[in-house]
Amino acid sequence: MSSAKQTQTNSEDYLRMYRQMVRIRTFEDNANQLYLSAKMPGLTHMYSGEEAVAVGICEALKVSDKITSTHRGHGHCVAKGAAFKEMFCELLGKEEGYCRGKGGSMHIADQSNGNLGANAIVGGSMGIATGAAFSAKLAGRDDVAVCFFGDGATAQGLMYEVMNMAALWNLPVIYACENNGYSEYTKTDEIAAGSITARAEAFGIEAHQVDGQDVLAVNTLTQQLVERARKGEGPFFMELMTYRYHGHHVGDINREYYRSKDEERDWKDNRDPIVRFRAWLVDEGIATEDEIEALNAAVRKDAEEAVTYALDAPYPDGAEVDMHVYTDVPHALA
Repeated sequence: MSSAKQTQTNSEDYLRMYRQMVRIRTFEDNANQLYLSAKMPGLTHMYSGEEAVAVGICEALKVSDKITSTHRGHGHCVAKGAAFKEMFCELLGKEEGYCRGKGGSMHIADQSNGNLGANAIVGGSMGIATGAAFSAKLAGRDDVAVCFFGDGATAQGLMYEVMNMAALWNLPVIYACENNGYSEYTKTDEIAAGSITARAEAFGIEAHQVDGQDVLAVNTLTQQLVERARKGEGPFFMELMTYRYHGHHVGDINREYYRSKDEERDWKDNRDPIVRFRAWLVDEGIATEDEIEALNAAVRKDAEEAVTYALDAPYPDGAEVDMHVYTDVPHALA
């Protein structure tokens, strides 16, 4: 783990970060099983392996701070405060889901916790996050917006349009690039020419690269950037080096044609963010192995109960099919 001085000094903060990472991994394990057992409609994209990014960043934010997410967004949702029950209900199309079952895996939004929503369009939420930061500045609030996106999204023109605006107007937004080494089925260095951080620096935006498997390093950097953004020193850019354990989506199971089993094994065995942080907690005397096992068991139990609840929960009434989808244009313009 990072040897730098940490901004988080309370043992409960460290344990919460660990618990949040375990919650994300456990959620994804259950979501994967729901798909494999044909109980969940549509596709989903697993976040397993990248937990330290979402948790390290979101633990540095207030509830009122905003985030925007991606098609691989479960981790961001959980890290920003989403509950298992409503999350699983949404994945299963049930009315108690965050979007009453209409968003599904790739469009979960949780306004109560500042999550403006996942987005199935690659790079599609960049304008939304930048707009949220602009709104906060205009209103005189000290809220910060964080835009999560993958390395593949750096090929989208929208990224450069919004970074130009954010830099000109000193907006309180942090662009968080989760570089997991692949843009769908293609290695990042085959789709992204040159340095990713240099792209932000071209606009005069301060950019940092950080080990995305080290939750303390991610959190320490984010704490610093968020504090500065609140003071009007934004925007900022972070490239977080991480790795996804699963394929691009749940159906991508034969990955040998674009990445090796040895590579996957190396990341899982030697760079797992949860295993690394667990070892650090024990070495620092913050928790014992038995206490951590008890915490893990409690999270698994919560997830199992939430899945059972969601499977039995009712679907929305058929009369809701056009609710929250369309609006009356004359009324909206009135």
